[in-house]
Amino acid sequence: MNLKVTTLIENTIGEHLALTAEHGISFLIEYQGTKILFDTGQSDAFIKNAEIMQLNLKDVNHIVLSHGHYDHSGGFPSMVDLTDRFKLWLGTGFFTPKYGKRNDSYEFLGNNFKEDFLQDHSIDYTFVKDDVTQIVPNIYIVTNFPRVNENEVINPRFVLLEKDGFTADPFTDEVLIAIDTPKGLVVLLGCSHPGMKNMLDAVKKHFNKEIYAVLGGTHLVEANDVCLKESLDYLKSGDIDIIGVSHCTGPNAMKQLSDMTSRYFHNRTGTSLFVEL
Repeated sequence: MNLKVTTLIENTIGEHLALTAEHGISFLIEYQGTKILFDTGQSDAFIKNAEIMQLNLKDVNHIVLSHGHYDHSGGFPSMVDLTDRFKLWLGTGFFTPKYGKRNDSYEFLGNNFKEDFLQDHSIDYTFVKDDVTQIVPNIYIVTNFPRVNENEVINPRFVLLEKDGFTADPFTDEVLIAIDTPKGLVVLLGCSHPGMKNMLDAVKKHFNKEIYAVLGGTHLVEANDVCLKESLDYLKSGDIDIIGVSHCTGPNAMKQLSDMTSRYFHNRTGTSLFVEL
């Protein structure tokens, strides 16, 4: 059984001009008879794109939301309108309101639904607490990333609105998906707020296995020159065969990766990765 990962939505459009792009990301994983949706973009556009690509989302078995930012979770209520026959996986702290601080102002960046929405719609959901949680055989959620790379610092503009006011957002809710294949691990990232290197290092340590492919957001769009160089060198010099990072990676980082290695491709709306096993 081959692995297929389809990017239902991303910031940029590909060759299929009938598809819709938006700032956000959503992946559909099809593997060993299981369908897993990882993130839902910011609207229902990912559903419309799936219809155009003749992909049935009504039989999705699991949904994993990488963290509580609108561009990764905003399309979830539309998915509930389509079907409620799935299990939902969330990181701890997912529903704490998220904001971006701009000087003395705050902009809401969080989810468009609360936990009671899940209860009202009888959604089966679980908060992931363990470092590694198996969803189905060979597919895992990873979280609780050790912050070991000193130059991977969360931008202080990201804050949470707690009962006593605003605090720095540690992104305890961020999760990734790791798929264990005979060719190596296929890793899907949401935004990598805890640090791309921190997250990928944790994956390699947990599984004691090399990464074959990495797709998704790396949040290098806000990296300073030193951090950006080290992060790109990390991807280039590693044993990763397929590098398909985009979304919050940023055009500068993607251009440099494209110039640095033929193992990079711009993973955009409508792209599918097929891993023959």
